Amino acid sequence: MSVFDKLKGMLKGHEDQASKGIDQAGDLVDKKTQGKYAGHVDTAQEKLKGQLGDTGTRPDSPPQPPPPPQQ
Repeated sequence: MSVFDKLKGMLKGHEDQASKGIDQAGDLVDKKTQGKYAGHVDTAQEKLKGQLGDTGTRPDSPPQPPPPPQQ
């Protein structure tokens, strides 16, 4: 079992708190680098949230329908 698997197990049920922590860490990096790497930080935040299973919706919420096609 990898360290990341152990971390995911510890965070299970606390996805909202982990997501907030990821956002706060990214904001701190942006502040310290004066936004120079904002795009990279955003990408890293999205990937980390995806690895932790955070899809941006609550686990008990119904799936959202796809947006209507643009015309």
